[in-house]
Amino acid sequence: MKVLVTGGAGFIGSNLVDKLLALNHEVVVIDNLYTGNKEYINPKAKFYNMDIRGKNIIEVFEEEQFDIVYHLAAQVDVNRSIINPKFDSDINIAGIINILDNCMKYNIRKIIYSSSAAIYGEPKYLGIDEKHPINPVSFYGLSKYTAENYIKLYSKLYGFKYTILRYANVYGIRQNKKGEGGVIAKFIDMMLNNEIPIIYGDGTQTRDFIFVDDVIEANILAMERGDNEILNIGSGEEISVNDLLNMLKKIFNIQIEPLFKSERKGDIKHSFFNINKAYKSIGWKPKYSLYNGLIRTVNFYRSGFFE
Repeated sequence: MKVLVTGGAGFIGSNLVDKLLALNHEVVVIDNLYTGNKEYINPKAKFYNMDIRGKNIIEVFEEEQFDIVYHLAAQVDVNRSIINPKFDSDINIAGIINILDNCMKYNIRKIIYSSSAAIYGEPKYLGIDEKHPINPVSFYGLSKYTAENYIKLYSKLYGFKYTILRYANVYGIRQNKKGEGGVIAKFIDMMLNNEIPIIYGDGTQTRDFIFVDDVIEANILAMERGDNEILNIGSGEEISVNDLLNMLKKIFNIQIEPLFKSERKGDIKHSFFNINKAYKSIGWKPKYSLYNGLIRTVNFYRSGFFE
């Protein structure tokens, strides 16, 4: 099939492109390289260096005639969304509308959207399932949820299918310590450079970490399954930031104490997913334990990724 991956030079997007090509799909990437890395784009993919908000997107849709669109391009920094909500909404809302307009005009079969646990806000209960109340505490969470609603309404009005995948905290190979970088990438970078890891809050906050290869598998399964469904994609388990750091210390075989700083606005205290619906809908469940995923990630970074 002919597949578009927006954000295909980014952390998750570039891994998805590699997998799609390995499965013999024809892949096109749109990325403005604002946070993406051109070196990550598989040379077998066709690359357009452009912004998802640009009018020239229509030329790509007209030329390529896609079957499937994966929309991963986004502003993903929670803190930046608090500081500059207009910038966040411009990319995450205006950007998806531009993509959806072209999906409608050029009769794509399905759009698969990368959403976020941030839409749920402070949990009312754990593990969070897809019926959990929506109450974002950051503009990033709000913009991702708004995009979901645009997708559902475009689908209803114009007939193409969708699957919305709400990610927990994704980590792994090619994750950037800046921009889209999560706590794992930042911890590993600090340890490699003999720096003191920084924890915001007291470290007892918990998260659901999911390895990027498992996320890619969910995206692949969604090509043919899970039509018009919203699915949580996570490990289904929680771990504290303190325990995460201790696990990394074990892998690195080092003893180092973190520097604790004040909590950040928009951060929630505890979060992990119920992932039963993803298994029932598309037959997906994670294959990597956190420890095994961390070992693969650390080995990748040790190869000189940050240099």
